Amino acid sequence: MEKTLGLHILADLYGVDFDKLDHVEDVRALLEGAVKYAGLSKLSSHFHQFHPHGATGVILLEESHISIHTWPEHGYAAIDVYTCGGKEKTFKAMEYILKVLKPKRVDEKVAERGVVPVNKAATNVEKIELETV
Repeated sequence: MEKTLGLHILADLYGVDFDKLDHVEDVRALLEGAVKYAGLSKLSSHFHQFHPHGATGVILLEESHISIHTWPEHGYAAIDVYTCGGKEKTFKAMEYILKVLKPKRVDEKVAERGVVPVNKAATNVEKIELETV
């Protein structure tokens, strides 16, 4: 038997209103709202305003992170929601973002991260050596 340690949603949002993506204050409010709506636990955040357009931001969570990078001139936003706080919280955070931004099209990839055995006998950690370039 296996369990998943985290759920990762990567979403490309198209056809989003320019004004919802252009200003860092709006982007910050969006991610802060998603964190609150989903019941996630914020540790810290960092946001940046680009010139002439767009913003980027990330909120570090106890459960992992949520981030956004915007191109308002293209009506496009790249969203990343990754949590280990239960799948429902991950989906709730994305649900909030979609409700607020109202994209015309969403390309979404959902990945289960850290699929591990449930039984306690499988606690041996296997070392993987990476080739250095």
